[in-house]
Amino acid sequence: MRGASASAMQQARWIAGRRRSLPFPHQLGRSATLGLPARHTAPGAPSVTSTSTTSPRDLYPHRSQSTQPPLRARLLSTSTAFSLSPTNPAMASLTPPQPAPTWTHSADDVLRLTKEAIEKDKAALDKIAALKSEECDFDSVFFALAEAETALDAVVEPLSFYQNVSPSKELRDASNEAEVLVRDYGVDASMRLDVFQAKVAAEKNIKASGKKLDAEEQRLVDKMLLDGKRAGLALPEAQREELMKLKKELSQASLEFSKNYNEENSVVTFTLEELKGVPADVVSGYTKRTDGGKDVYDVTMKTPDIFPIFRTAEDPETRRRANEAYDRKLEVNAPLLDKMLGLRRKIAGMLGYPTWADYVTEVKMAKNAKTVTEFLDDLEQKLRPISAKERTTLLALKQAEHAAKGLPFDGELYLQDFWYYQRRLLERELELDDQKVKEHFPVSKVVPAILEIYQHLLGVQFVEVKGPQLWHPDVQQFAVWENGAKDGSGFVGYCYLDLFPREAKYSHAAVWPLLPGYTRRDGTRSYPLAAMVANLAKPTPTAPALMQHSDVVTFFHEMGHVFHGLLSRTRFARFHGTAVARDFVEAPSQMLENWCFEPAVLEKMSSHYETKKPLPRDLIDKIIKSRYVNVGLYYLRQVFFAKFDIKVHTDKEPTDYTALWNDMREAITTVKFKQRAAGQGSFSHIAGGYDAGYYGYTYSLVFAADMYETVFKPDPLDPARGAKYREAILRPGGSREEDDSLKEFLGRPPNSEAFVRELFGHTQSAGSNL
Repeated sequence: MRGASASAMQQARWIAGRRRSLPFPHQLGRSATLGLPARHTAPGAPSVTSTSTTSPRDLYPHRSQSTQPPLRARLLSTSTAFSLSPTNPAMASLTPPQPAPTWTHSADDVLRLTKEAIEKDKAALDKIAALKSEECDFDSVFFALAEAETALDAVVEPLSFYQNVSPSKELRDASNEAEVLVRDYGVDASMRLDVFQAKVAAEKNIKASGKKLDAEEQRLVDKMLLDGKRAGLALPEAQREELMKLKKELSQASLEFSKNYNEENSVVTFTLEELKGVPADVVSGYTKRTDGGKDVYDVTMKTPDIFPIFRTAEDPETRRRANEAYDRKLEVNAPLLDKMLGLRRKIAGMLGYPTWADYVTEVKMAKNAKTVTEFLDDLEQKLRPISAKERTTLLALKQAEHAAKGLPFDGELYLQDFWYYQRRLLERELELDDQKVKEHFPVSKVVPAILEIYQHLLGVQFVEVKGPQLWHPDVQQFAVWENGAKDGSGFVGYCYLDLFPREAKYSHAAVWPLLPGYTRRDGTRSYPLAAMVANLAKPTPTAPALMQHSDVVTFFHEMGHVFHGLLSRTRFARFHGTAVARDFVEAPSQMLENWCFEPAVLEKMSSHYETKKPLPRDLIDKIIKSRYVNVGLYYLRQVFFAKFDIKVHTDKEPTDYTALWNDMREAITTVKFKQRAAGQGSFSHIAGGYDAGYYGYTYSLVFAADMYETVFKPDPLDPARGAKYREAILRPGGSREEDDSLKEFLGRPPNSEAFVRELFGHTQSAGSNL
């Protein structure tokens, strides 16, 4: 989890002990690196790697848009869609047992329906709270609570989605207002002592009756009781009231942090001469104006605008100014972060946890902050020797170029140097021409090819559903069926693809699990609904829409989240699909990114937009090799983000967080920064959803690497292996411990050996005890 608005959404969707779905933003669009799937970075905190036209990975989280001109220019292009014919055409005539929803709400509808859903939920909780002690049992309390939270989510999840995708400002504003209503209600509902007392009575009666619950029922009981403890319902009344006040203060500070992030609109200005080296199509999209009698260009902090300067501007002073402007862009958030950290310390203390990190990790695979810290310390030490060699190589490139241009050389590697010389290194070492690679990935080929790969691997078929009014004409809707389905019993769920950029749309790549699947009390099934939101290039009248390899990886990753939601089959919605531990949730999609570095798969996904030929083997080999370029420096930066996150959530006293941010960044990444700005204001994960959880993006790679190497590596396209993956990993969702799912899939407990082999490649000094 996971972007301009992702953290706000994440924070809003975990309602104090009641499960709501989270969007799963792709933390880093990339064209490569590391056989371990993927690299993840914090919103507003660029990775240490270059992302030029020849870069192995993109610099910013959640999207890969370096193939596109700036947004202003992109919006002039035309929309597109693709066709995907089912393998069995007869399936197109099947009628889903659950009708496709329509998206015709007005702003008034959004607020009215949200308020009605809240009132219905409150009435359901009132009914449970009114039960006599002897009337409390599994069905009357725990099942009833599961039904109530599912009914609330079924209404408010789709309505809150509008704020990310609707072209109507009125509807987006109403959706945001509805989100706030649900958030505030969630805090109040989570603190209802009368409902908690009904849970306690029900558990006592279940034990006394000798009734044996099945595994998922028992897990529901355990989780709902833990919700009460973590909400503070065991505290005396005065402390509960204080806790509720602190929670609402924290919620408000998080909202303000995210609002500032979303509305950031600063610019940095350059002359055309200062922009030498930046591609002409990029420069043409900048806002041009006259200042002091000369033409200047305003560059926003948005990815398509500033991204190319970091990696292609030849003037080191231009790159420095761009980087420093980016680092300063959200200093306004620094005081809000101070406030949030203070509130979290107080809340954790009141709840009896040593630190906020211990509170957060209690319900994750790591279980406590100590485990996380030890994992990050060990990884950092293993990365040191590799990163030192990489740094020396980049410094040699810098020294040679500065000597040739007559520029001074101080022997230091600055962040602006890193991205630029990363590109130069790839040009020199691999002769990797990203323009040639991109020509083999037209959107019209890649998207259906990826869906066809998933169809084959996982035994499903997509059938486009025409007719229902959607939130925008670009959106496509698909019914997903089991292979060979003959009637409604083979229906899986619905998938939306909203793939192209437009004004005011969520600007990254993410999946929203809008509705979970679950079994109703009468035994009938409610089917899941997932939306994939991306910002792929559109075609123009004179040019096709092409994707960088990083865009391809992003799409493959996000579809992994879609299928996690579609192919899960749990009894209770609370456990459906991606409702797993946050330090495991990325592992399935991270594992699937490996497919994008398999020669056979790359050939299937590629087709030159003119010749229709797949990627040649020499380009495939270069893409695969580029995965390992500067892996040490990259992961040290990820360690920095994770360590800063854990440190501020384990320290018992406040400190100067700007100084801490800058000190830790230089010490861990080994890359210098001339400016000491409050860069933590751009670390949007920390505002909510991933607080004390950023480590999860690296932690989950251990499981991703193990799953891929152990099961899929011999034959990534084998449907039998795909069926095993469906059954062991996707189907159970969060209905059992993640370790149990991994043991079933791997045939043994998970270990880090594959992770170490992939991460360190041919380096022998890494060891194997991570």
